[in-house]
Amino acid sequence: MRVLIADDEPLARERLAVLVADVGSEVIASVENGEQAVQQADQLRPDVCLLDIRMPGLDGLDAARLIGAMADPPAVVFCTAYDEYALKAFEAHAVDYLLKPVRRERLEQALARAGRLGAGKVDKLAGSLGAQRQRSHICARVRGNLVLVPVQDILYLQAEDKYVVVHHTKGQVLIEDALKGLEDEFGDLFVRIHRNCLVARERMSGLTRSADGRAFVRIEGAADALEVSRRNLPALRKLVRSL
Repeated sequence: MRVLIADDEPLARERLAVLVADVGSEVIASVENGEQAVQQADQLRPDVCLLDIRMPGLDGLDAARLIGAMADPPAVVFCTAYDEYALKAFEAHAVDYLLKPVRRERLEQALARAGRLGAGKVDKLAGSLGAQRQRSHICARVRGNLVLVPVQDILYLQAEDKYVVVHHTKGQVLIEDALKGLEDEFGDLFVRIHRNCLVARERMSGLTRSADGRAFVRIEGAADALEVSRRNLPALRKLVRSL
C-alpha cells in the first residue's frame, strides 16, 4: 500500500514512516503541511493519506476535504495528539482516527480497513466537510498543477462565462465554482457589489462616484475600482459606513 504522511513535526513523520514500513507498506511522500499534502496527493495518487489535523496554514481537515474532491481519492486517516477532534473526524467519514503516539497495531488496522474500502472511500468526505466547514483555501488548477489560494488573500471574485476569476494578492486564477455557491459559503467574508462580482469585506477602502453618476468601490491591493450596481449600492453604502 502506497502511503502519504503529512505532519508538521519531523519526529512524528519519521516515527510514522518507520511504522508504515514495519507493517509492509511504502511511504511515497512525507510532507509538513496540508498544502503540500494536497499537491503530492494529486501528483502521486497514494492509496492512503495519514494526515495530522493541527498543521499551520491548511490544516488536516481542510486538506482532507480537497483530497476527497479529487477523482478516485485516496483514503484518509487522521493522526493527532488531540482527542477532541475524534468526533469531527468520524463525522467527516474518515477511514480511521489514530491518537499519537500511534501504535503499530492500530496503524495496521487502519491501513487494512482502508484497503478493504477500496475506491471512492472518501466520496462523502468533501460533502460532509463542506456542510460543516468554510474552506480556508480555494483550489485551482494552473497548467496542470494545483494552486491553493488562501481565502484571506482574495481581493474579489468575478464571474466570467462558465468560470469565476479569483483575484488575489499574488495574481489571479480561474475556478469552476458558481459565484452563488461561493457567496453562500463565504457570505460573512465577501459582499456582492454586482450580479457578477463579490468583494472581500476587509479589502474595501471606500466608495467613489464617476462624473456620469456611476458608483465604484475601491479595493486595497487592486489597481482598479469596481463598479457597483444600483441594486447593491444602498446595502454597500451602509456596510462601508460601518467599516
